[in-house]
Amino acid sequence: MTDTATAESLLDRTLRNLRSAWSDLSDSTRYYLSGTPRPDLSGDDLGRMRQQMLDCLEAKGGEVSARARAAELGRSYLSLNATGRNRFLSLLAEEFGPDRAQVAVAVEALQSAEGEEGRRRAERRLRDALVPRWRRLLTRFNALPEGVKFLVDLRAELLGMAKESPELADLDADLRELLAAWFDVGLLELRQITWEAPAALLEKLIAYEAVHKIRSWEDLKNRLDSDRRCFAYFHPNMPHEPLIFVEVALVDGISGDVLSLLDEDAPRTDPKTANSAIFYSISNAQRGLAGISFGNFLIKRVVDLLQHDFPNLKNFATLSPIPGFRAWFADTVAAGDGPTLTTAERRSLLQALGLDDDESGDAELVGKALASDRWPSDEALTDALKAPMMRMAARYLTSAKRSNGTARDPVAHFHLSNGARMERLNWLGDPTPNGLRQSCGMMINYLYKLSEIDENHEAYSDGAKIATSSAMRALARS
Repeated sequence: MTDTATAESLLDRTLRNLRSAWSDLSDSTRYYLSGTPRPDLSGDDLGRMRQQMLDCLEAKGGEVSARARAAELGRSYLSLNATGRNRFLSLLAEEFGPDRAQVAVAVEALQSAEGEEGRRRAERRLRDALVPRWRRLLTRFNALPEGVKFLVDLRAELLGMAKESPELADLDADLRELLAAWFDVGLLELRQITWEAPAALLEKLIAYEAVHKIRSWEDLKNRLDSDRRCFAYFHPNMPHEPLIFVEVALVDGISGDVLSLLDEDAPRTDPKTANSAIFYSISNAQRGLAGISFGNFLIKRVVDLLQHDFPNLKNFATLSPIPGFRAWFADTVAAGDGPTLTTAERRSLLQALGLDDDESGDAELVGKALASDRWPSDEALTDALKAPMMRMAARYLTSAKRSNGTARDPVAHFHLSNGARMERLNWLGDPTPNGLRQSCGMMINYLYKLSEIDENHEAYSDGAKIATSSAMRALARS
């Protein structure tokens, strides 16, 4: 089954589960919409959907009625196509935000308030007025079976629309705030996932793996073998849905080649004698939780568990991709600031390309080599490219910054924020098509040295200071 087919199968299953879970709740409220709305929410269906939202907010009757209305509204949303869902969310964002008239009255009352108690009452009134009505509507889903999962998936769809209007962006920001509170790390459960886990959960690992594609069930079984570990966070209201998971290899030494870690035929290491834990994949499984970070807590907790179970472990490191490098490299070359070759490097590159001479500049010559389909498998070309490209990668990782001064590379930023240091670049650590496309096949080890984690985290958080090994510093200066 392809990745797309697997993802679609999981989505279809989720929709079926939601519809089934809410069926009994919503049957008594079908009068709100006469029949199922058209998939694109066209014609007078939009007006009827508006009324359904208003009825949901009024909460006539008791709690059972309120939940039934929310269930029916959710079922209506799930029956829509992409166009209909866009119209649904736009209606919610544009017409169910804060009541501006009430906000204006509350502001005026605050400005004219007298005395400490009067000011406090006015401030409370203003706070209440600023709460968008969509928040009350969205929180109704929280009490439904599978309701939290519904909201997570709804935000995943909203993310793609949030740039369309300020109102949709406000709705997205508010939903993110709600989800961040509901998914506080203190509420999450860390679980080890083994080959004995339910097949439905293992299927989700295959679908959600975002770093190194799981090619088959045998590949997955290899990643869950005795010298491997997989841990994931779960929410009590989504007990069968991993939020984020990490794959770990227990090996000797710090690995620099991901294919050796993923080799199904490689001999197994005895985990009790391994000295290194290599975090080679960390995948966020729920797109709707984008911007809500669990990874730092996940790594720290997994390190604690591994230390307890395997006292021989001395090194805790990642084998990480460098996803932003190739794009940055292209931009840098276009800006006239590409790699500079030594005389020996230029001569080696010309020989590897089969050229006696070439008037091209250094960056252009490197570009010709990288444009060759044969370079990853041509030993002469890979040897000639290694030094200049490693220098450029080190420069990118240590010097390319965002506007706020933090590392431009998203994976670098993640691990530096968590207290790791840049330890070692690995040439052709990932020669897969994806690895070549992202970073010319290079990977990096981030080392979590337990005695330095807090200090590194503080230095990066306070002043964007990047912790690096002496080897990385030397490479960046060369």
